[in-house]
Amino acid sequence: MTYEVAVRAEAALGEGPTWDADAGLLIWVDILGFRVHTYDPVSGRRTVRTTEQHVGAAKPRAGGGLVLNLRDGIGLVDPDGTFRLLHHDPVPGRRANDAAVAPDGSLWAGTMRYDEAPGGGTLSRLTGDGTVTTVLDDVAVSNGTGWSPDGRLMYYIDSPTRRIDVFDHDAARGGVGDRRPFVTLEEDAGFPDGLTVDAEGCVWVALWGGSAVRRYTPDGTLDRVIDLPVPLVTACAFGGAGLTDLYVTTARTGLTAPHPLAGSVLVVPGAGRGLRQPAFEG
Repeated sequence: MTYEVAVRAEAALGEGPTWDADAGLLIWVDILGFRVHTYDPVSGRRTVRTTEQHVGAAKPRAGGGLVLNLRDGIGLVDPDGTFRLLHHDPVPGRRANDAAVAPDGSLWAGTMRYDEAPGGGTLSRLTGDGTVTTVLDDVAVSNGTGWSPDGRLMYYIDSPTRRIDVFDHDAARGGVGDRRPFVTLEEDAGFPDGLTVDAEGCVWVALWGGSAVRRYTPDGTLDRVIDLPVPLVTACAFGGAGLTDLYVTTARTGLTAPHPLAGSVLVVPGAGRGLRQPAFEG
């Protein structure tokens, strides 16, 4: 499979690609650049919104607008552009990281310490009315989260563990249980970062420091590797009209001589078939 350049950029920490099927737009963030981007692959039109805090993720809302995973909590952007906080939870030395919307419309938002100290991060579930439940309170770098096509499994990454873990997911109650390793990466593969689950139940994972995206079958078998020219591959998501194009975000932070495409959004046309992602219920 070969990649193309979707958006040429120099994002410090490009992250969180999300396809908004209703709007036909790709949403992604530059965490350290305080920016939320959108991209229309049909027209090529791009927009940028600057945030006052580091922004870990941006996801569509059911009624329009965006929900933002921010350094100090969860914010809402209304369709007219108005911003307001839904949940305020500042912790010195901690920031937001990746987030995902579950099949029931709740937001699962991760955090991490800037120094990546073990146990300094969390994974929390936030409902539309602002109710927050801490799911995990002892992670280092909370990262990729996604659900199987039937919603019965949840995949999750705490990057320094070098694992993708899987939980049983109670779709009715929004809870998880029976955490177990799904895949453990070898040391020279890099660190698992963002992930997405396709329509066949396979897990695609971006490899920070690994210059690649991998696809694992539901039984944990590696069956596909997409090599990329940049080392810091952060996350991936399916998009486009048929959800067949794999969009991949990248970063350039900390690189002394970054590749010209570091920080850009890449795309692999026809990589597979993704799942339509739910919008946040709030």
